[in-house]
Amino acid sequence: MVRGHTFIETQKSFESRNLSVGDLLQEGPEKELDSCRDVGRPETELQRESCFRNAWLWVPEHTSRGTSLSFVGGSPWKKLYSTSQTTVDSKEVKTFLALAHKWWDEYGAYAPLHSMNDLRIPFIRDNLLKTVANHQPGKPLSAMKILDVGCGGGLLTEPLGRLGASVMGIDPVDENIKIARHHKSFDPVLDKRIEYRVCSVEEIVEETAETFDAVIASEVVEHVIELETFIQCCCQVLKPGGSLFITTINKTQLSYALAIVFSEQIAGFVPKGTHMWEKFVSPEKLESILESNGLSVLTVAGMLYNPFSGYWHWSENNSLNYAAHAVRCMVQEHPGPAEFVLMGETELHGNASTSAGVREELKK
Repeated sequence: MVRGHTFIETQKSFESRNLSVGDLLQEGPEKELDSCRDVGRPETELQRESCFRNAWLWVPEHTSRGTSLSFVGGSPWKKLYSTSQTTVDSKEVKTFLALAHKWWDEYGAYAPLHSMNDLRIPFIRDNLLKTVANHQPGKPLSAMKILDVGCGGGLLTEPLGRLGASVMGIDPVDENIKIARHHKSFDPVLDKRIEYRVCSVEEIVEETAETFDAVIASEVVEHVIELETFIQCCCQVLKPGGSLFITTINKTQLSYALAIVFSEQIAGFVPKGTHMWEKFVSPEKLESILESNGLSVLTVAGMLYNPFSGYWHWSENNSLNYAAHAVRCMVQEHPGPAEFVLMGETELHGNASTSAGVREELKK
């Protein structure tokens, strides 16, 4: 049975056949090396490696009063970040530009996203309500500021606005934002609660640092480039204690077979070219990136879609789609002096681990 096939089995089959790295890369996406290299490795080793990949940088800022320290996220340790970096894939922009007029067709190309609201809206609402003592009936999220990254035509933005939240929806595709603005204009209440912008998350980091109670990237991370930069930017605009919600597709042989071969190439449930398997990310890799950026992952839940009924449901199996909820730590640890790493002429510091005490406190 396909569902029972795991990456551990895949790894064993590679070893038994004595395949080289070149062989793996030539045999198609289902043999992609990154999917298998972390199988069986200790969690501490993976976290340590992630820390060095995402080292922290001490950034002095020169002002008229002399040199000061730049504090990000309540800590004087700032991620190495360049405003010239972009997480937007121009090829993906062209794909979604061609589909922009179909956002609000509940039976068209975006039907699965309309249906996904049945799961993702309660998932977001219920987890956010755990962080507030009181809320208004009918408008439970009225005190919340939410950023919807890659909002498209506003399919998720509008329901969050109806729950009372002040929502900023951003998307790099101009036509998507035009559609979203037009659709919300029919509801005067939403017109006041929702703001749309044509931009990427990295373009608003400085302006909106530590602004939002929640950041949502639903069905987005599998379309970006520079995933670690993307997660870093999402973290920086979160308030300490704020929540990051992600829904995406796991990187497995099953997801390649069903999400791309079947859904796009055979059945046509999804337009061809919508997804690239190389950009899919496993829950383990995503969690490693999140934790190296000072977030504590509280929930990872599998999601399954039935294309024939058009409905989603939660599942213990996360080999296809999954949802994750992470919280930005209230207190971030400062690196110790013995952990400096020299990278070129820049001293980078590699300590992105979350304290066990903080994580346990967040889970209460």
